[in-house]
Amino acid sequence: VYLWCVLFHLLGFGPFKEFLVNPSWKAAQGLQSLGFGERIHVYIKEIPVNYMKTQKIIEELWQTLNPKFSVHLGIARGSRGITLEQTAKNSGYKDKDVCSFCPESQCCMEGGPEKLDSVINMKAVSKCFRQAGMDVIYSRDAGRYLCDFAYYCSLYHGQGKAALIHVPSSDKLVPLLQMIIQTMLDQLEDHSD
Repeated sequence: VYLWCVLFHLLGFGPFKEFLVNPSWKAAQGLQSLGFGERIHVYIKEIPVNYMKTQKIIEELWQTLNPKFSVHLGIARGSRGITLEQTAKNSGYKDKDVCSFCPESQCCMEGGPEKLDSVINMKAVSKCFRQAGMDVIYSRDAGRYLCDFAYYCSLYHGQGKAALIHVPSSDKLVPLLQMIIQTMLDQLEDHSD
């Protein structure tokens, strides 16, 4: 019998603008409560909406926990559906964080590739759920703010083994998120054989 066990990060963001409790963090907590079965261990962490702290936390998580996968949850204001982000960009970060800071270089990793893609085929995952009538969207533009910045850092340190899911501000999506993440984990496992 082959049993695989995986540890993955589940990262949600902290307070931001009008969100005193960020819906992405609430979703991460809901997913941890719901669980992913006995073979999958989830480590959740609230990430501050702060460029410098985010960069440091993500690097430390990859070095100390060495997960098989990292899932980032971010808020998609005004969206009704879930958006699966394929790509993160290294440069173009001009908007200030909650501490009124913006990287002087406007990039994540000096000398890093301009873009990084997840090893997960987000287009295939979104298509699977859309065919089942669910509002799951594929995207290659994560928005050049903290979600995109954190995603790039995670893809960089995790060699592509990360995902960014933008969620609307709704608590009712946790079961759907669980199914989407499980589909990603299954795809990751299929490619590691």
